[in-house]
Amino acid sequence: MRRILNLLLVTLGVFGGSVFAAEATKPNIVFILADDLGLDGVSCYCSDKHKTPNIDKLAASGTRFETCYASPLCGPTRGLLMTGRYAFRTGGITNGSWRNGGPGAKSADEFSMAKLLKQAGYATGMGGKWRQVGETPRDWGFDEYITDPTAGGWFWEKTLLKNGESISVPEGAYAPDLVHAFAIDFLKQNKQQPFFFYYSMHHVHAPILRTPDSKNGKDTHYDDNIAYMDKQVGAVVAELEKLGLREKTLVIFTTDNGTALAHPSEIGGRMINGKKGSLLEGGSRVPFIASWPGTTPAGKVSQDILSFADPHATFAELAGVKQPGSLKFDGRSFAPQLLGKPGQPREWAYVQLGPHWFVREQGFKMNEQGELFDMRDAPFVEKLVAKEADTESSKAARTRLTAALAGLDPAAGKTDQGGGAKKAAKKAKRKAKAAA
Repeated sequence: MRRILNLLLVTLGVFGGSVFAAEATKPNIVFILADDLGLDGVSCYCSDKHKTPNIDKLAASGTRFETCYASPLCGPTRGLLMTGRYAFRTGGITNGSWRNGGPGAKSADEFSMAKLLKQAGYATGMGGKWRQVGETPRDWGFDEYITDPTAGGWFWEKTLLKNGESISVPEGAYAPDLVHAFAIDFLKQNKQQPFFFYYSMHHVHAPILRTPDSKNGKDTHYDDNIAYMDKQVGAVVAELEKLGLREKTLVIFTTDNGTALAHPSEIGGRMINGKKGSLLEGGSRVPFIASWPGTTPAGKVSQDILSFADPHATFAELAGVKQPGSLKFDGRSFAPQLLGKPGQPREWAYVQLGPHWFVREQGFKMNEQGELFDMRDAPFVEKLVAKEADTESSKAARTRLTAALAGLDPAAGKTDQGGGAKKAAKKAKRKAKAAA
């Protein structure tokens, strides 16, 4: 019914050209970001080993995107998500970019996702992992937050940072449960107004320790951690239903990079090519599920390419606000796809880690060296295509992707904290241009 009403209002011109401009259509947004969980860790992405029934249910109620790209590491992904801008623009190129005077993005220089939504009247909150984006969540526009103060205690942490104050974790408490309770309380306290909650989960990042649901005597708890993460996703959805907010809320589930090095598993009997930290498919291709019942097509599987730059642009359209013209943003809104419309899917995604990068379209991929890869059997195989072996399709792709990289010109931006990598990148660019 909600979707039919939206479409009728668009037809009548009520929204003035924007499907989401009216206050009544602004959804609440809950963005759930798991940590170090690749495609092979989610059962609706055909994992052979891991079962995630609550995430699967979320996918069944919405749209599952097959081809979404984050960065291969936690920090660059989170910076890209918050800013909607590629790493060579912000300097958020590695996990250490925000430390020791590095080139990482500063809140004063960016217009974050939270600031964007606050402008549209949203209450904003976050819970979980933050530190790799630098400063505090409040600096980046979050009204309320809870996070861990250091990288030393992801799970059985003794203290947490809540709205700028250090709080003690009670003896025997499970720190992710405190973060989860904070998230649920935020939903309850803000149910009368539009809200945005960024749930930056610690699961399933190492150290892999037991959860409250783990059985004694087990040697490994990786499966337990995935199950506990899935349980908490289900609990968020259940709370929204209890509050009568489910059809008013867009819930997104995704992950910050591919599978951690120690925990790969198979999909259909095959291993994904690459893991976290690599510029292969397994490093940056991640699950991405969007569910807004009554609005988002249920049970749909989309082949549209997404980038982690895209939520910033999408949320701007959903909230009926504009990104500031003073900055160059790199996202492409997928708000139309949330209504079941074709939209304008991006032709390619750009991924960067430090002084290395690639552009990826549906059939091919090109890196900063100008090397072209046939991606028809991705995410399992990435086949190098020699220039002398070009087919008509690979030759055309080589031209397209060379032009895409030339248009971006990452080597002219921020590629490392010193000059060596930048020089290497410029050399690679000249090599790629000569080979084209």
